[in-house]
Amino acid sequence: MPCVVGTSGWDPGSAGEFAAERGLALFVAPNFAIGAVLMMRLATEAAQFMPRAEIVELHGEAKKDAPSGTAKATAELLPGEPPIHSVRLPGLVAHQEVLFGGDGQLLTIRHDAYSREAYVPGVLLALEQLPSLPPGLTLGLDALLH
Repeated sequence: MPCVVGTSGWDPGSAGEFAAERGLALFVAPNFAIGAVLMMRLATEAAQFMPRAEIVELHGEAKKDAPSGTAKATAELLPGEPPIHSVRLPGLVAHQEVLFGGDGQLLTIRHDAYSREAYVPGVLLALEQLPSLPPGLTLGLDALLH
């Protein structure tokens, strides 16, 4: 059965191979918030002009992985190996900022999810497009946003 999976800190490599062998689509997203995907796109653009960056991600105290999958994915899009700072505290849902430093300036690109409702449009988009995805692994909501 084709699947949509939303999880952070999981490597879907072997599951993607398994799905491909059976002709099934497997869609995996570490983050279903469309705003978070746009934050990553904007950070990629900014890094072309301001390559010095650090990432700060904040989540509720129950989140097990640190850094988050979104922070790791963002870091992979940026030059070098930007440091990631993880915060786990009660009262938080999901927040991430990418800070770019330059001579005499700071650019901050930030996304905040204040409730789980932030993920619904991305989940619905993935479910809507699942039947048209190729067999095997499709990774990330960015692959569906054109």
